[in-house]
Amino acid sequence: MQVTILLFATLKDRAHRAQLTVALDDGATVGDLKTRLAHELPGLAPALPTALVSINREFAFQHDPLHEGDEVGLFPPVSGGAEFPTIYRITNDQLDLDALVAAITLPTTGAACLFTGMVRGQTTRASDPLGPHHTMRLEYEAYIPMAEAKMRQVADEIRARWPTVEGIAIVQRIGPLDPGTPTVLIACSAGHRDTGVFEAARYGIDRLKEIVPVWKKEIGPNGEEWIEGHYTPSAADTAPEQAGQSAGNSPP
Repeated sequence: MQVTILLFATLKDRAHRAQLTVALDDGATVGDLKTRLAHELPGLAPALPTALVSINREFAFQHDPLHEGDEVGLFPPVSGGAEFPTIYRITNDQLDLDALVAAITLPTTGAACLFTGMVRGQTTRASDPLGPHHTMRLEYEAYIPMAEAKMRQVADEIRARWPTVEGIAIVQRIGPLDPGTPTVLIACSAGHRDTGVFEAARYGIDRLKEIVPVWKKEIGPNGEEWIEGHYTPSAADTAPEQAGQSAGNSPP
């Protein structure tokens, strides 16, 4: 199928064009389109993680399907405020660490702290008499709508605790992943290194492990097993607007 891409503002400048036509496989999504554009137009890649998307003049999102003849708009957040960039998503795509850090880097940014988790192929546990534990593959699964909502909550909590943080990226990859593959990224940017970016990134990954519904299945030489955590969320882990509704308050 073919779709028409319209580019605006900084995305038009990066691509050196305002319009192009792209051929995609049937069933392709917005996320597939962004991956294709990042490969074919490298200058556009740093702006794609935060780019807004429309399909036939309505806002569209990562997993929305595309159809023959669609008109797709790509543009930066609409003018009207100085809100800092916040990226949060679940994805099947390979994590582009450089592009994600670039997306949360502003003219005022002087420091960025990045944490990425990897698939560990070998684990040594002092309590295991059989020696190192080997992992052939991990398979990640997520309750995607809830996971992305809780990621936004984690970002909001970071901003409440470290107001000096500028950009935040929280991205979790799902699907089958081999040893050595990045699985998750938490990145925070700020004007200086001593303004909380280290602590904020550490808080982000710890909090993700507590409240974001993502699970992994470990596959090794001796079989496979779902790995479960031990943290049990409480009412304190509910986003403020949800907590208000649970208490019987009407949303604003």
